[in-house]
Amino acid sequence: MKLFYLLIILCFLSCKKKDGNFTLTGTITDDSFGVGLSDASILLYQVSGSNSNQILISTISTDVNGNYKFVFKREMMEKYILKITKTNYYDFDETIYFSSLSLENDNVRNYSTTAKSWVRLKFLNLAPVNSDELDFTKQIGKSSGLGCAPLTEQHLIGAIDTSIVYINDGNKTFSYNYSVFGTSIMGNKSVVTVPFDTTEIYLEY
Repeated sequence: MKLFYLLIILCFLSCKKKDGNFTLTGTITDDSFGVGLSDASILLYQVSGSNSNQILISTISTDVNGNYKFVFKREMMEKYILKITKTNYYDFDETIYFSSLSLENDNVRNYSTTAKSWVRLKFLNLAPVNSDELDFTKQIGKSSGLGCAPLTEQHLIGAIDTSIVYINDGNKTFSYNYSVFGTSIMGNKSVVTVPFDTTEIYLEY
């Protein structure tokens, strides 16, 4: 009889455990300034295994140090998705699978993002002829996202007086190598782009 009651108690505790809450916490870092990203909006979605619909279950903002915390009911989901946004910063999504979450301990997930910035490449051919060809290739700079400088070599032909704008991470280096075909003119141009602004690299040849 004692064994019977013990099994009932263990079963009850097991059910209570499974019906608990997940705690998801961490810090969002502003990688452009090396501090916590304050007042960023974080949206938490759940996605079941039966479909791909994202259901919003909670929205919070980071504190002055970039910290956040969600407490939400344990439900049988395939995954959860965090969406982090703040004006003038790059948005990003993170997928957290149900199987990776713990009921017993806080689930710590730390992330980082950067301020938006832009680089304007200004090219001026001082004595152009139709056969002139300037080739340039990005060496350092933001590598993903709409508006990034391509990794492939770029070509400018003939009389050139133009500007090209690319996105970059704020307070990070953007650089490119260049050469003028058939000449000894070549080199590297580099700049640290200013957060929330456009920084120019000027090249005349």
